[in-house]
Amino acid sequence: MEIEKIKSLLAGLADLLETCRLEESEVQEGELRLRLRRGARPPERALEAPPDSPAAAPAPPAEAVAAPPAASAAPAANHLLVKSPIVGTFYAAPSPGSPEFVKVGDQVEVGQVLCIIEAMKLMNEIEAEADGKVVEILARNGEHVEYGQSLLRLAKA
Repeated sequence: MEIEKIKSLLAGLADLLETCRLEESEVQEGELRLRLRRGARPPERALEAPPDSPAAAPAPPAEAVAAPPAASAAPAANHLLVKSPIVGTFYAAPSPGSPEFVKVGDQVEVGQVLCIIEAMKLMNEIEAEADGKVVEILARNGEHVEYGQSLLRLAKA
């Protein structure tokens, strides 16, 4: 399947999520299945490709993959890493010139917006999944982030 078709399907899913205020939407065409979820939970699998397709090619050798930064190492027992549920652009504030959603040292509550990840012109608010204190902000404003990348570190309350 060509990339333009995939982009079109994803855009349609994003529009459907926004218009119908859905939490999740999925479309399947042949062996390709695309699922788009709203919120902070990472998807089980965002894209499934047939085993013989180029998209299902094995990962590059370990030495060719960049090592993750030390800050994204396993959190301490009382810490929680907030990870990006999607690929996109990290924003620490709702708009340019506005105050950041949170700063290091802020207390946060479950459901409080911590940041935004923009993907395909859809702004996805990332919310706290636990009460706690912001210990570290790992992503920079305007930075491209990957699926599963650590964005913030919270000390659980």
